[in-house]
Amino acid sequence: METMEKKTLFITLFKSTFFLSMFTFGGGYVIVPLMEKKFVNELGWIDEDEMLDLIALGQSAPGPIAVNTSILIGYRMAGVPGAMITVLGTILPPLMIMTALAYIYIAVRDNAIVNSVLLGMQAGVAAIIVNVVYNMGKRIVVQKKLIPIFVMIAALIAGIIYQVNILWLLLFSGIIGALTTIWKLRHEEDEEGKK
Repeated sequence: METMEKKTLFITLFKSTFFLSMFTFGGGYVIVPLMEKKFVNELGWIDEDEMLDLIALGQSAPGPIAVNTSILIGYRMAGVPGAMITVLGTILPPLMIMTALAYIYIAVRDNAIVNSVLLGMQAGVAAIIVNVVYNMGKRIVVQKKLIPIFVMIAALIAGIIYQVNILWLLLFSGIIGALTTIWKLRHEEDEEGKK
């Protein structure tokens, strides 16, 4: 990759993650669909299935999903330097905002208008999270693969009804995903061996 192309890529990565992080309130599940819109729909760098995989990896790794997913996107596009640029673009806005808010927190913590705005934002965030879950679930159902559909339904039931810890659900889902992938790769090798 030429120096000018790399520079343009790095600038686009930083600007994209910086502005997404700067103007998104409500946590990682709010920023994830916006990342998808930016990197899949607008820039066309990643396809929908790969983005879904990056989100799943970002969610299962320790730390905030927005930071994890931005690291994975940066690494996917430009290796380690890309990951460093996207993580910087993602963490700078909250760092700046929280630093500024720390100085004025005492003055605004009991303000009725601020509390009303935050309450309204909670409702908006809940709607966005429901939208993310719906879109991710819809993609799995559209693919018509029985094992992922079964794992999704089982994890939903175990998490909501039986209150199973998310770590156990992630471990279970990861093991099933790994076994399915190994089986699929072996099946493909057998098919190629027969040709």
